[in-house]
Amino acid sequence: MAAQWLLVLHGLVTLLVVISFLCGQWPVFQGTFIERIHIFLTFGAYDYFKRFIGAIFGSRAVDAILSVEYYCCDRPNPILQVIYLAIIGATYYFIVKSSFSYIPGYYLSEVHRYISLLAVGVGILLFVLTSFSDPGTVNAENVSQYLSAYPYDDIIFSKKECQTCKILKPARSKHCSICSRCVARFDHHCGWMNNCIGERNARYFMAFLLWHFLLCVYGTVALALILAGQVKEFKVVYILQVYYGIENSFRSLAPHVVQWLLGAYNTQILIMVFLAVVSLLLGGFFGYHANLCLKNTTTNETFKWEDYLNWQRRVQEAKVSAAALKASSSGLSKGRKPQESKWRAFFRRSQLEEVKVIKNNIYDKGLLHNLNEMIFPPSTRSSFQQSKSKLG
Repeated sequence: MAAQWLLVLHGLVTLLVVISFLCGQWPVFQGTFIERIHIFLTFGAYDYFKRFIGAIFGSRAVDAILSVEYYCCDRPNPILQVIYLAIIGATYYFIVKSSFSYIPGYYLSEVHRYISLLAVGVGILLFVLTSFSDPGTVNAENVSQYLSAYPYDDIIFSKKECQTCKILKPARSKHCSICSRCVARFDHHCGWMNNCIGERNARYFMAFLLWHFLLCVYGTVALALILAGQVKEFKVVYILQVYYGIENSFRSLAPHVVQWLLGAYNTQILIMVFLAVVSLLLGGFFGYHANLCLKNTTTNETFKWEDYLNWQRRVQEAKVSAAALKASSSGLSKGRKPQESKWRAFFRRSQLEEVKVIKNNIYDKGLLHNLNEMIFPPSTRSSFQQSKSKLG
């Protein structure tokens, strides 16, 4: 019994750590213990580790750690790619070893042995496509075509030269300091892919997220059906009712069935919980990027718009405050006004609350156009190639 509760506790702690690490910076968790765990996992623990190493082994050891950090975080490297392959390979291996002996079963036919292998293969194929495809590298040969494809909005993108590549930066592009190249319609640099996500491979990245979300859901449901089949095959509910006198209700039977499953199939349950948690994270991440695609914007542009809107809001608030101060001072010079009711003053809307800043995204041209641009980016179209050949 103690071992079963340890497994449950292990699953809950793992869930808390994963959510804190990946989602702790979200606004919904601001000021909570999840945010504090996130800060400790991402910054605090590493900082304490460096201090400990410095105190024990000296500055040379700290310099060595910083060199490793530079290689892992600031230079292209395949570490996370290897970790991804290890995770998906190990997960599939443990599923095969622990669960394939129950297929075919009460609810699953033998075809799921081959469907699961095919699904994992497609996932790895999408991973390879995203990792090794060109994200939309901008260079001296194609910069003029990209300049035509993506006009400047003169709001968050204006005409300027890349100081590293020494070429004009097309609108929506960004120079990636890790890859040392300018990328068209830059979204972000993905360490898991060891590649930038940009104009040409965003479609593969979205397919990768969606497919792995569905793959995790499929694995969770398949394992749940295997366990349900074992409960049915061994007549667990019947035995609990007839031999142990358990009442025929979900509330009475569920704890005993779960206890039996934890004792007999703990490996399958751990894998099922892991897949369920990962599917939630992937579903949220896919939803976030799908929303960006439907609005024809990127992660990089989201941060730019946030900075711009905050700046515009501060400017507008400063103007409103100045106008209010001027009106107040002119009112005092003309004479004293009758005192306003305290209740009216309390419920009166502040002029600063009425300040509105409008986001004018010229690249958002409607749902269908935005989807078409993501699936068939301008640089893959014949018109882009024809304009390139004419200039050549």
